[in-house]
Amino acid sequence: MIKLDILSDPICPWCYIGKTRLEKALADVPDHPFVIEWHPFQLNPDMPAEGMDRRTYLETKFGGKENAVRVYGEIEKHAREDGLDLDFGAIQKTPNTVDAHRLIHWAGIEGKQDEIVNALFTAYFHDGRDIGSREVLCDIADSCGLDAAVIGKLLKSDEDVDMIRKRDTHSREMGVNSVPTFIIANQHAVPGAQPADLWIKVIEELKEQEANA
Repeated sequence: MIKLDILSDPICPWCYIGKTRLEKALADVPDHPFVIEWHPFQLNPDMPAEGMDRRTYLETKFGGKENAVRVYGEIEKHAREDGLDLDFGAIQKTPNTVDAHRLIHWAGIEGKQDEIVNALFTAYFHDGRDIGSREVLCDIADSCGLDAAVIGKLLKSDEDVDMIRKRDTHSREMGVNSVPTFIIANQHAVPGAQPADLWIKVIEELKEQEANA
């Protein structure tokens, strides 16, 4: 088996698109060699704990409403091509994602990272839920079979906050400056939401290398 580490943020639409494309490839090659682990990367490490009004955030980030509409129109087009019907209009707030990343980390301990990551993307991009809210995160945890009471207690504490921030910082120091970023076998970095065909080619090359080893 080959480790595939994915650096991602649950409020990153390209991360959701990249995950969808990867999953299409894995479905086409069910005997793929990958063991997947998700890692924290905050698009906005300086985001206030309470988050920010989404319109204000986007217009500030992209230099005005016109640019924000253009950028997200392009993202929506690519999402639809991959079968994702995202509801950007339902999103009222851009959250701080430290707590969401903590939940993803704890889900990994229980072997439920993929379920939690998918549930976070769905909650944010389809349902317009505030995934910076601890109540929402507990509900998502419960829906994926995690103990919501335990998750709630952990979220009220500072458990693993420093660890998440240090992992984020470490990735930036290693040269990662955007997500999604996929790291194959701790050696090869593949940045961006790559098409399924590329992943199928990568898998075939890895299987060939293994066969010839």
